[in-house]
Amino acid sequence: MSSSIDSLALNPVPGFCVKSNVLQLAVVPRTAIDLPPSDPLGALSNTPITIPKGLKVFINIAWDINVPPPPAGGEIAIQEAIRGQESKSNTGCFIPAVVSDLRHDKDKAGKPALVVDCVFNTSIKPRTLKEADFKAFIIELALQRVESHTSLLLSRQIGTPNIASKGKPMSRQVHVPGLLFPPSHPHHKSDTRTTLIQELASPVATASTPTVKEILKSVAPTWSWTPTKDQRKIRFMINVPNLTHAHISNSTLDVEPRRVILHVPSLYDLDINLDVEQDTESTATHGRLGEGATGFKRFRDLDVDGAKAEWRVAEKVIVLLA
Repeated sequence: MSSSIDSLALNPVPGFCVKSNVLQLAVVPRTAIDLPPSDPLGALSNTPITIPKGLKVFINIAWDINVPPPPAGGEIAIQEAIRGQESKSNTGCFIPAVVSDLRHDKDKAGKPALVVDCVFNTSIKPRTLKEADFKAFIIELALQRVESHTSLLLSRQIGTPNIASKGKPMSRQVHVPGLLFPPSHPHHKSDTRTTLIQELASPVATASTPTVKEILKSVAPTWSWTPTKDQRKIRFMINVPNLTHAHISNSTLDVEPRRVILHVPSLYDLDINLDVEQDTESTATHGRLGEGATGFKRFRDLDVDGAKAEWRVAEKVIVLLA
């Protein structure tokens, strides 16, 4: 083992949980976690697992002091990305994270689901609690890191269940290059030959360091809905805190009889489908439902021809009446 790599113990502290689902069928390698007790020697280890489309995935975003902190000097680039501005430099931003292997679980209804941990340095926690924009940045980063590690394609129509984590985040040993720690950190080692975090006994997806613009791809904004008093139309309230006048010319809001699709390049992507069965789990989702949620699917078609939308700049919302 290179002297520039430390083997460190992770005992992640739960932060919050993000719920997504698999967008397309995938075949992934089997890991030690997936081996049944009847196969202690791992005879099935070379047998891949088929992950069906639509399977629910819970991502535990957690904290640990032994994950390297974000490097200094990336704040300006992060703020530019959060505001949807073009970066004034070609500097990328790399926030280290350790992703666990997938493990099997069940959702509240008893249906099969997957769980994975994405662990960041503890220093990130306070900011995610105070700044909604930064939390959205970390959520998108976690989704991308999980996709890279597992080869799954995950939906950006996400929910945040009212739990700190789905099960307890797993303790484990990881190899962490000392170069990723700041010079003043006790784990810092100056050996430029090693640049990746690698988890022990886990398949690692090798990828180039993403730029800030790649990390903060379009995310699903929070939204809510209420029927009008006469029950003839639905009023959608879509929260767009980062929307600016510069985005408007390239943005689209499409209204179909059973769907509402908002696209703001590199900022927001929202697809509301009236025919999709709403999740009955108690969650605070990115598609928050108002009163009468159980009647959402049974509501009549939207008034496409009579639809009206406005961007309320002061309130940072888009209001759609259809």
